[in-house]
Amino acid sequence: MARRLSVTVECFELAAAFTIARGSKREAIVVVATIEDGSAAGRGECVPYARYDESVDSVSRAIETARAAIEAGASREALQALLPAGAARNALDCALWDLEAKLSGTSVASRIGITAPRPLETAYTISLGTPEAMAAATRAAAGRTLLKIKVGGGDGDVERIRAVHAAAGGARLILDANEGWNETNFRQNMLAAAAAGAILVEQPLPVGRDALLAAVPHPVPVCADESLHQTGDLAGLAGRYDFVNVKLDKTGGLTEALALVEEARNLGFGVMVGCMVASSLAMAPAVLLGQHADIIDLDGPLLMKADRPAGLVYAGSTVSAPTAALWGG
Repeated sequence: MARRLSVTVECFELAAAFTIARGSKREAIVVVATIEDGSAAGRGECVPYARYDESVDSVSRAIETARAAIEAGASREALQALLPAGAARNALDCALWDLEAKLSGTSVASRIGITAPRPLETAYTISLGTPEAMAAATRAAAGRTLLKIKVGGGDGDVERIRAVHAAAGGARLILDANEGWNETNFRQNMLAAAAAGAILVEQPLPVGRDALLAAVPHPVPVCADESLHQTGDLAGLAGRYDFVNVKLDKTGGLTEALALVEEARNLGFGVMVGCMVASSLAMAPAVLLGQHADIIDLDGPLLMKADRPAGLVYAGSTVSAPTAALWGG
């Protein structure tokens, strides 16, 4: 029986507004690719991201351009040449991984050399807001051991960092500026990060304007996010960044992400595995990728009012590997 590809758009309401330096949203809109082959079906979920010139329409159209090849039996390796890195390729790549597992009876975890996936500690995100609002949200997250704090909101970040630190109750802090700092406030913000005991600062400066990172010491390790999409980007980050944040929607799927993580390790980078705001279907392959990461940030479902059925199991600050009913087995 020939393969059949279907593409759907789904919307998940968030539990509260999710706000970063670039704006705010109250829903997560995802695109899901499903590839059927006989009685088996593989699924992959992606998040179109405007920062990377993606929309639901553009991602759906990109997936459609690969329809004939996918339905004719194109492999994951062939897919890498059919579509560029990005959300559309991620949905198809993850759907193919899932389909292969179901057809072969061998889980994705086993295929990538993970015999017993373990629960992982995940960061939990505190949205950008006033210092008072962020401190209140931090107190409401009491008991979580790793918090990701959205900053980059102009010249008030020192006050935000201090307020969150005072409210954090000993939780480890990651600061994520989403390109929102500049050459003028970088030093004072980094000193505030160090004073708060932050373990990482993500993408403090805009892509293409980060030469300063090679010229000044990092009192807190710095992680590339928007500056990193695929393996070929790594060489240009050396000497500027200490960590890289690997997201499947940037790499264009698990296939490229696995290669990227291996090369990042070879080059001496620490590895973080992150996500866009999406459901457990999008998190599932990232949880497997994160088995060999230093830090993971896969809290998308925790930010929603309701996840999809058979979603990942979150217990406190940990997330468990996906079941076969969700993805990858």
